[in-house]
Amino acid sequence: MNKIFNVIENINESEDSDLNVDTAICRILKAEGIDWIAAFPHQSIIDVAAKEGIKPVIVRQERAGVNMADALSRVTNGKTIGVFTMQYGPGAENAFSGVAQAYADSVPILLLPGGNPQDRVGVHPNFDSLDHYKGITKWASYIMSADRTVDVMRSAFSNLRNGRPGPVLVEIPVDVAAHEVKNFNYTPVKQIRSEADPQDVSDIVGAIEASTNPVITAGQGIMYSDASSELIELAELTGIPVVTTLAGKSGFPENHSLSLGCAARTATGMAAHFLNETDMMIGIGTSFTKSIFGSPVPDQAGIIQITNHSEDLHKDYSINYGAVGDAKLVIKQIIHELKNRNIKPRQGTAEQIEEQRKQWMKQWEPRLSSNEIPISPYRVFREIEKTVDVSNTIVTHDSGYPRDQLVPFWKPVEQHGYIGWGKSTQLGYGLGLAIGAKLAKPEKTVINFMGDAAFGMAGLDIETATRNKIGITTIVLHNGVMTGYAANYMPVAADTYGSNQLEGDYATVAKGLGAHGERIEKIEDISAGMERALAANKNGQPALLEIMTKEEPEVSKYW
Repeated sequence: MNKIFNVIENINESEDSDLNVDTAICRILKAEGIDWIAAFPHQSIIDVAAKEGIKPVIVRQERAGVNMADALSRVTNGKTIGVFTMQYGPGAENAFSGVAQAYADSVPILLLPGGNPQDRVGVHPNFDSLDHYKGITKWASYIMSADRTVDVMRSAFSNLRNGRPGPVLVEIPVDVAAHEVKNFNYTPVKQIRSEADPQDVSDIVGAIEASTNPVITAGQGIMYSDASSELIELAELTGIPVVTTLAGKSGFPENHSLSLGCAARTATGMAAHFLNETDMMIGIGTSFTKSIFGSPVPDQAGIIQITNHSEDLHKDYSINYGAVGDAKLVIKQIIHELKNRNIKPRQGTAEQIEEQRKQWMKQWEPRLSSNEIPISPYRVFREIEKTVDVSNTIVTHDSGYPRDQLVPFWKPVEQHGYIGWGKSTQLGYGLGLAIGAKLAKPEKTVINFMGDAAFGMAGLDIETATRNKIGITTIVLHNGVMTGYAANYMPVAADTYGSNQLEGDYATVAKGLGAHGERIEKIEDISAGMERALAANKNGQPALLEIMTKEEPEVSKYW
């Protein structure tokens, strides 16, 4: 053990060499446009990054740092890669769950864990990140010698920028980190995109023309391809309505007359109606993975799938037509073919959507305008939406009911106006996402909604936002219970022991962490409280609004 600690302590002493591995990596990060990294000590690259002009943002727990990196990659469409670095052993172990969520959601983040000294690799009980992370990373490697640094990092960024996105890991053994890199020469990696086979495009257009009630399902590939403008043009050219997946939410503006909103675990009434009637699902930038957090493909519908990854084809559903290529480029091909065939847009779609929207809103308006005390969470959403500029706001949910309640009713109008996440659904993920999103887009208002349980999992990282002057607003929907658990999961435990109950004075905790904190119990105080939170945010102070709400198990669910 003394040998291990001596290696760590001697790293800084060796940094007088011309260029060591840590320094080379940091210069590569700079070349790739990265100006901050999330981190938790001890990891030698943290101080080297600071010397090279990259700000290390130290978090209170490793998972939060992964979440922050995740958000940076998401809201920049992968153009800037989020990075998290951590100590080998316990640091890498603690980060695991956050990486699992990023992997489930196909988010390109770069992980730079320290590694055991080379002569201790594979020795029980040492944790070797390369081995253990292979199941939740797209690609993983380690720098076995200083001369391999550039090659490994180039491969890492190539995997981050091309194909299906996903986490990439480069393990840096602590003894190798201080070794000299000779002949350092690095050129940033370019994204390589491709069109689809023209025959596949022709077949797809023919199927669209022949269909009666097609629906476009837009996934997050729309955003990574920066194809929202092309998607709008395609929808308007054909008159086909657009529904988004949870991860794809905000890829198509929900104030557009052809928007059906989002279809996830919960959905809008318009989405449910049109999906029930469709004879052709046109998936663009989506894997069509069967999940309780997504809508099923109706039995009667044919399937067109456009994806950048061939493994998505026929994965969970037998498809009728497919194309492999970049979403933006393939949509352009489809538009070109549609114009060549002089195909006219379907008429009356927008009017049908509006009629379905009115019927759905008639059902939900009593909750959205409810005067109940404790406050309905739906009324909270309505009041916040009225107070902020939605076009300049990024919102994200947390796991469970805050997600299921919010997703159908918050209508983003710009890309990443909503960060939809959750195929792993870890409680507390939204706070780190909010912090990372604000660092990526400081001009935006950034809000995360969470419940009692999520705050308990992640709330201390509000101090990370305070310390770094990151002005986000956290809204805790405080109902004192884990919603739905007494009725659905543990009725005996809840009734006998109160096992579903959670309590705390979250506003006071937030104040103790340096944030602006308020507890709100009256509907008429929500808007004013939000205004005060926004004022604090403008001064670089995070805010937490603890809004006392009722337990609300009713959600807009259709499948």
